[in-house]
Amino acid sequence: MIRKYLLRYSNRFISGYLVLASDILIVILSFIAAYIIRFNFDISEINLWRLPTYLPLVTAISAIAFIVTRSYVGIIRHTSTADILRIFYSVAVTAFILVLLNTLILLYRWPLPKVLPLSIIIIHSLTSLFLMIFTRLLAKVIWINLIRKKQEATNVIIYGAGKAGILTKNTLLSDISNTYNVLYFVDENPGKIGKNIEGIPIIAATVITSQFIRKKNISEVIISIQNIDPVKKREIADALLQLNVTIKNIPPIEHWINGELKLKQIKHINIEDLLQREPIVLNDSAVIKEHTDKVILVTGAAGSIGSEIARQLLHYPISRIVLFDQSETPLHELALKFKAIFPDFDKRAIVVMGDVSNYDRMDWVFNQFKPQLVYHAAAYKHVPMMEENPAEAVRVNVMGTQILADISVKYNVRKFVMVSTDKAVNASNVMGATKRVAEIYAQSMNEKYPDSTHFTTTRFGNVLGSSGSVIPLFRRQIEEGGPLTVTHPEITRYFMTIPEACQLVLEAGAMGNGGEIYVFDMGRPIKIVELARNMIRLSGLQPDVDIKISYTGLRPGEKLFEELLNSSENSLQTHHPRIMIAKVNRIEHEVISNQLTELKQLLKLEDEFKIVAHLKKIVPDYQSSNSKYESLDSVNTKSR
Repeated sequence: MIRKYLLRYSNRFISGYLVLASDILIVILSFIAAYIIRFNFDISEINLWRLPTYLPLVTAISAIAFIVTRSYVGIIRHTSTADILRIFYSVAVTAFILVLLNTLILLYRWPLPKVLPLSIIIIHSLTSLFLMIFTRLLAKVIWINLIRKKQEATNVIIYGAGKAGILTKNTLLSDISNTYNVLYFVDENPGKIGKNIEGIPIIAATVITSQFIRKKNISEVIISIQNIDPVKKREIADALLQLNVTIKNIPPIEHWINGELKLKQIKHINIEDLLQREPIVLNDSAVIKEHTDKVILVTGAAGSIGSEIARQLLHYPISRIVLFDQSETPLHELALKFKAIFPDFDKRAIVVMGDVSNYDRMDWVFNQFKPQLVYHAAAYKHVPMMEENPAEAVRVNVMGTQILADISVKYNVRKFVMVSTDKAVNASNVMGATKRVAEIYAQSMNEKYPDSTHFTTTRFGNVLGSSGSVIPLFRRQIEEGGPLTVTHPEITRYFMTIPEACQLVLEAGAMGNGGEIYVFDMGRPIKIVELARNMIRLSGLQPDVDIKISYTGLRPGEKLFEELLNSSENSLQTHHPRIMIAKVNRIEHEVISNQLTELKQLLKLEDEFKIVAHLKKIVPDYQSSNSKYESLDSVNTKSR
């Protein structure tokens, strides 16, 4: 009956004024009890020491202290150490005022004829403090035990027994709509292991085995450690993933809502979290200096890389940024997003639509806005699509880059940074070959015009969460119940997060003197099938049981392993440990220009085999993989 009544009103909160009245009542009872205890229940002594005179005075002082410290405003069911501190402050203020009053009476016999015994002040303070804290904690315990349905509780372990771990526990236990039972804290500090926090034991990570998980019926592990090293976090998550438990994560404290952790912020750990590496340390001063007061053009600004480059640049004191893309809706959405983030967006940015392969449009953009720096991220990147449409790949990736490079020199652009791909190395598909041709042309321009625009190329692998990434595909397939499609059980790829890739692009752009192809340290390659399995486990499911993995075979132009350097290429170190310079074979500007003139003529014929054959002529190491163009490789081999 009591539980049913409490459930009905569980979403309502006790009025702060009712709590204030309750605290004042506790003060009155505590003061009377202090007199009784002090004088051993001797009524004559109590009257002699003027209880009726002091009781209203103490009550009034306490009420004012409660109002000043706002000790009554907390929600009882969520009582925390902060609420208890406010109660302590209010009691301390009251005791201090009473002692001060006693001092005035002793010195001046004013405003009352007799002092209040110090023992009564101490007894009253301790008693009222205890009762106010006790009543709040009692109400909290009653609420937890009568409202929450223990039989349906989710058993949870919190990884991290620090302040964030305790706050995580309080957040879980304070929510009525989700019932959690926190069984253990896990910590790696030997000084904490074996002890309890708020009645919950702290255990070592080594205790958590599959048998332990089954025995305790543990469903979730929440990682609460703040400022954890990404490598350490990945190690913890990798170990837990093998135990078939759901792994969740709390955000950094600065992302908490009004300084408080909310249950909805405790989310499943992302695959991106498991692929992160040590934070990149940039030479911020050089990057800022390079971009300060500059007009910057970003092509492909609505894409994954272009939009992140633009976002990071808007944090710098740039003069203006031109966001250029041919995709209407994504460009419009990007502008709306940036307007919400950057109040001065309209003053510092201009949004322009157009195609990089349209010479007249690009010439107008350069003439109109006079960019000093160009970040060229516009390109077709989808390997199978470009394998079927080589003419479009050449038109945008090759001719678009040529047009931008030529116009950059024409308008005295200070620096041109091209975003390339690891697929340009030992190209096995049309997309990779076109990007390699674009690299060659950009380098040749730097040698042709050494005193003009500085051309720099950045080369890196797959970025997590980009529109063409495998991760959004796997997420969608998991939501649909599977299967997850992997092209080959041995296929591996390098991965990098979008922000860190763009940070490295800006760093390379700042350090580049022209003619370099910068190669980024992508870390260790990752098997796509293991990525798929981990994503299934992170969703709380079991691979090959709840969701199947099917192998579809390599797609046209796809290869098992990606490289960042050609077999004939070497690399040079830079001041940044994550950025190297690839030593590549160069082609003179006149030679590559003539080859592109021939390629441009072939585009008019729309003969895809002739177009690809010419790409193979420009890029001798381009060997098609799992593609209809493989027949051209034998022809090229004989001709060479």
